Order: sequence, then structure tokens, then C-alpha cells
Amino acid sequence: MRRMRVAAVCGAAVVTAVGGVAPAAGTPGAVRGAEAGLAYHGSAGIVGERVDVRFTPHNHGAAAVPDSVVRIRWSQPLEEGQTLPARCAPEGDRAVRCRVGRLGAHDTGERIGLRVRLREAPTEVLLEFDPVGSDGTVDESRAAAERQRVLVLDTGDTYYF
Repeated sequence: MRRMRVAAVCGAAVVTAVGGVAPAAGTPGAVRGAEAGLAYHGSAGIVGERVDVRFTPHNHGAAAVPDSVVRIRWSQPLEEGQTLPARCAPEGDRAVRCRVGRLGAHDTGERIGLRVRLREAPTEVLLEFDPVGSDGTVDESRAAAERQRVLVLDTGDTYYF
């Protein structure tokens, strides 16, 4: 029977809630002084040279997010030329961006599933989820504090975050 493991802090995995940016004043759905609270909950596992990741975006905050994108980075390079879901696109050799779309306050988005192949079979891989701004950039100073990380070991287990 396959064992299931829950991501743990500073050991097999580090999970940090990812905060987002509240819409600007005057934006429909904006709440003055309120912030979005983006987080990604799901599972990941290594199968040979492949990493299976499934996650659902959640906005735990009091402000809506008009259009959300998440960048997922892998600590290992991805194999070139693989097929990704329609809402996802490669970014360099170690990252993928996926459009999450609009998330209302205290809302849950659609589940996203990725199956990516790595160039080499890893013994472990670190996944990092970063919120991407509406202009397509990642504010590295903010993302460093709010980044959601999951360390997945090649144990045959599924890691939940």
C-alpha cells in the first residue's frame, strides 16, 4: 500500500501561504485596505523522470483578484518540447506559468494538473509557486517572503500541500 505524506515545514517540504495584491482603488470588487490571500493546495509526486502536480488556487483574502497567474519553478531543468495544459506556458528551462483567472474574495479557482518531464530522473525536486502580477512580472522582494515551496522526494509517495 502506498503511503501518503503531508508536506512538513523545513523537512520534506516547506509550505508558506502566498499572499497576493489587492486590486487598486476603483477596481470593481476592491475593498479598501483589504488584501487577497492567494494559496495553492494540492499534491505532487515523482514518477521516474516525470513530476505530477495537481493544485487548486484559493483566495483566502477579503479582496478579489481580477486576473491571477502563478509561476511554478522546478529545481531541475524541464525537458524541452512537452505538451502543457492550454492555460500553461513554459518560461525558460525551469518554469511554467499558468493562468488561474479571476478569484473573488474567499473564492476557489479551477483545479490545474501538470505532468512535466525533467531532463534527468531526480531523487528530489523543489517546486516554488510565485504569484505573478497583472503586468506579467514577479515582485521578487515580496515573492521571496510569500513564496510557497514544496519539496518532493522520489519515495513513491504523494506529497500534499
